[in-house]
Amino acid sequence: MIYVSSSCIKSDSIEQSIRALAAEGFKNIELSGGTSYREDTLDLLLSLKKELDLNYLLHNYFPPPKEPFVLNLASLDDEVHTMTLNHIKKAVDWSVKLAAEKFAFHAGFLLNIPLSQIGKKIDKIGLFDELYAYRRFNESLIEIRNFAKERIDLYIENNVLSTDNFKSFNSIDPFFFTSEKNMGKVEWSKDFNCLLDVAHLKVSCQALSLNFQEQLKGLYKKTDYIHISDNNGLEDSNQVVTEESDLYEQLKSIWVKNKTITIEVYSGMDDIKTTYNLLHNLNTN
Repeated sequence: MIYVSSSCIKSDSIEQSIRALAAEGFKNIELSGGTSYREDTLDLLLSLKKELDLNYLLHNYFPPPKEPFVLNLASLDDEVHTMTLNHIKKAVDWSVKLAAEKFAFHAGFLLNIPLSQIGKKIDKIGLFDELYAYRRFNESLIEIRNFAKERIDLYIENNVLSTDNFKSFNSIDPFFFTSEKNMGKVEWSKDFNCLLDVAHLKVSCQALSLNFQEQLKGLYKKTDYIHISDNNGLEDSNQVVTEESDLYEQLKSIWVKNKTITIEVYSGMDDIKTTYNLLHNLNTN
């Protein structure tokens, strides 16, 4: 099944984003960050689901919190960690109420990223003790697993490490799970799957001097849930995938049907449709 991220629509209103996608025939919508908090969001989503005959997935920073912050389940700042844990538990509950089958959140970081720098070059600051941060992250996974029980499938998404940020931190990777190579540092269990963000992986491989095709092939085999957009390898710019894209050829060579795919293309409705049609054709051929 192919979903389109609500973040593909530039709006601070989740209702406007959903209606804009539904008006173009997209009935499978992944609800993600970028919209404003409102008290009645859950009731609104239930109403729109019924009215427009929609299927939902929730992702990472959705539902939008009342007070914005950067999720970090590995944070050694107790306030940030508690806010992150509570957010994920809320998202799990909402996913169940909205009949979503999956919920994914990003792997942790060795620092608290300032809200103004998320997705950009991060100012160099001191990093958390790696051992304690990984321990906190893994203990948090156990708590989330026990909270979710068997109500929903849980996924951890690979982070994106840009060349600029890798250089900024003196060739230290401050993010958990940026490639298949460092995936094993997290204590995965049968209760957590991998959400592969292809665009994140492309940028991280460039920074870490890894073979993107090999990493893509390895992680693709490990999951049934993929995020797709394209970029130049230097930044996660959420660009269209076309027949001329190297990425399209790389995906074609490993494509397996019956995975959950989310399109995260931010460059306009025409580009969303182009990417959707290419991926739809791969699924049906």
